Parts: sequence; structure tokens; C-alpha cells
Amino acid sequence: MSFLIILAALIFLMIAAYRGYSVILFAPAAALGAVLLTDPSLVAPMFTGLFMDKMVGFIKLYFPVFLLGAVFGKVVELSGFSKSIVSSVIHLAGPKHAIFAIVAVCALLTYGGVSLFVVVFAVYPFAAEIFRQSGLPKRLIPATIALGAFTFTMDALPGTPQIQNIIPITFFKTNIYAAPTLGGIGAVFILVVGLLYLNWRLRRALAANEGYGTALLNEPESPTDERLANPFIAILPLILVGVMNKVFTTTIPQAYGATHSFIPAVIGQATPVTQEISKIAAIWAVEGALLFGILTVLVFAWKPVITKFAEGSKSAISGALLASMNTASEYGFGAVIAALPGFLVVAEALKSIPHPLINEAITVTSLAGITGSASGGLSIALAAVADTFLQNAHAASIPPEVLHRIASMASGGMDTLPHNGAVITLLTVTGLTHRQAYGDIFVITCIKTIAVFVVIAVYQFTGLV
Repeated sequence: MSFLIILAALIFLMIAAYRGYSVILFAPAAALGAVLLTDPSLVAPMFTGLFMDKMVGFIKLYFPVFLLGAVFGKVVELSGFSKSIVSSVIHLAGPKHAIFAIVAVCALLTYGGVSLFVVVFAVYPFAAEIFRQSGLPKRLIPATIALGAFTFTMDALPGTPQIQNIIPITFFKTNIYAAPTLGGIGAVFILVVGLLYLNWRLRRALAANEGYGTALLNEPESPTDERLANPFIAILPLILVGVMNKVFTTTIPQAYGATHSFIPAVIGQATPVTQEISKIAAIWAVEGALLFGILTVLVFAWKPVITKFAEGSKSAISGALLASMNTASEYGFGAVIAALPGFLVVAEALKSIPHPLINEAITVTSLAGITGSASGGLSIALAAVADTFLQNAHAASIPPEVLHRIASMASGGMDTLPHNGAVITLLTVTGLTHRQAYGDIFVITCIKTIAVFVVIAVYQFTGLV
């Protein structure tokens, strides 16, 4: 019965998300509903002592990353740099390689630190234009954007500043460059197989004389002939985010040491505040790199950015608040669910999977699929059983860097089920329905999930990290 209560809570949250209801509201409702059915006396204590505690802890740690990432994406958009990058890549690739061009530009933007939600809005007008001019089916645009923005650059490539690659840091005491070889292998697998699949679908559509489509919604206006920024300058902030991320990752621990303490200059308070640098150095590095990227954009495009920054920053901050609160709510939901007796049934079932990495991959991708969120499922899984993952990995002599990469990649596997927020946003922006375009997105999801087990197999047979 206890397991059925947890299952009902998860299904309720999944349905609520699928139907477009706010996770911020329904995550605590689902969690506390499960508590009510288990032990009514624990509803208030678990809400205050567990749900809110974990939710606030997540925001304390990760909100600056969400905020700076959103602002960076917005200034790149306001400066016209994103439009310049998109236009240049599409011009170089040409209509015959439209799918590769869109995947490449999405990958470039997301790996450079631009939020995948921003990428969807920035890339879609150009994707629609090149698909329309080339007579390619519009229904393939969402899967193409998903391959470029939601897969290998989100969590497989080492160094990506996306939140799915940052969350494991505090649990495994690693950094965003964890297991670079395995991540690179996984990224190549996803990219090659994904492109092969999309081009196969394209050839079938062209053989059937299927054109761009008619009676379509949300069709963008054709891009104007406005003067675009130099593409080399446009791409510079993205490159610098990656470079400075690496620099800060190395220099911050050297500058601060293992721990750092200070005494607040407040009368009557002599208790020092001590921070363990190994747990937060990588997060500081990402924040510093994003700040550096923002300043770089301002240096090269002060006038176009500053004239629109007041309104643009409002939308960026609103987006950061919404994204971080959604994920934090799911984090609190996971903490409550993990504290219920029914979760022991799930945990014991997962423990029956003998291989530590396969255990971790299935646990993370299952919870990501159920919640419809890569970051949410990853947070839930690691908050509940990260210590168990570490113990099992240590017993099997598996480095924590491998745990980081597998957890990160697995979070971006089955997360993109129909109720996933990014999928719903992508379909809404492109004016397509699940019936028209989700099938190809699901195949990309399956390819991404298979890649996790390919990486595990590579590690098992070669020991590469």
C-alpha cells in the first residue's frame, strides 16, 4: 500500500505537469497528499522541516547559476549575437545540410551557456526559414532542436555549464569536467546516431513528396536584412565562458584552500562562517565564468543591450525564478517522497541491480522520466541515494567522476517524456502538437538513454574516464 501511495503521488504530479499546471504549486500538493495518506500527523512537520528545508537549500546553492545563466542568455539575445551565430552557421551549411546546421547552432549556444529555453526562441525563426525555403517538413524542427539543445551539450560534453552538469558536483565533490573521455564518447554517439535518424526521416518525407506543410501555426516572419554582428565577435563571449570556467575551476581552490572562514562584522557575533571550498568551488567557477561572459557582451555591444536591458532583464529574471523554483519544488517533493515508507520498496528494488553504474543510471533516468525534469529527477535521486551510489562505487573502485557523468547523462535521458516542460515549450513555440512532432522527439530521447549504457559499457571494458 505504501508503494502505491508513492506511485499515485508521482502519477498525479506527472499528469498535473502534462496538463500545464504549475509544479511549484502541485509538487508540494502531491508530496503532502502522500504524507496525508501515510501519516496525517506528519503533514505539517514534513512540510516545514523537510520540503521547505530542501527547497530553500536548493535555491541557496543554485539560484545564482540560474540567474546568471538567464541574464547571459538575454544579453546574448539583445546584442544580436545569437542571431549572428545562427545566421552564419546556416549560411555556411546551406539548405542541403539544414538539419546539421540547426543542430550545430543549438549545440554551440547551449554549450556556451545559453539556456535551452532561450535557444528554442532564438533558433526557431531561422530554422523555420531554412526548412521552408528548402521544402523540408516543419514537423522535424522540434526533434532537430531537441537533438542540438537537449542532449549531448546539456549533460554529456565535459565543461557544459548547464544545470544538469552542475548538480552532481556537490554530491560527488567533482567539477563540470568530470570523466571527459566518457562524456566525449557519449556525445559523439548521440550526435552521430541522432543525425542518422533525422536524416533518414527526412529522406522518407522527401520520397513521399511531403513539403514544409500548410495551415501551420506560429509561423515566424522571414528574418530581415538587418546588419548582424561579426560572427567572430558574437561567438567570443561563449568561448570565454568555457575558458574562464576552466580557469576559475583551477584557481579558486588554490586561492581559498580546503576551507575558508570569516567573522561577520556584526556587533556581538563572533562565530566564524566556515565554508568547505571543495563543495562549492565548481559552482563559483560557473558563476564567475557567466559574469565574465556578460561583461564581454557589454563591452562589444553596450548600446544595443543597454537600450533594451531594463525590460529584457525583467523577463530573464522571471524565467530564472520560475525555472529555479520549479526545480527546487521537485527537489523538495523528492525529499518528502524519499522519507516515506513506500520509497524503501523502490530503493530495495533498485538495490537489486548489482552494477553500481547501471543502478545509478536506471534510478536517475526513471525519476527524471516520472517528474518530467532532468534537473528535478537528478536532484531527487542524488538527494535520496547519492551516499549509496558513492559507497557502491567505492567498493567497485569506480571514480566519483564516472558517477558524475553517468548521473548527469542519465538525467537527460527519459526526462523528455510528453509532460516535460522543455518539450511543451518547444512544441508551443513551433506551433506544433504532440501528435505532429513528438514521435521524433521520443526517438531522440531513446537514443540519449541508450548512450548512457554505451558509456557504461565503454568504461567497463576499457576503464577510460
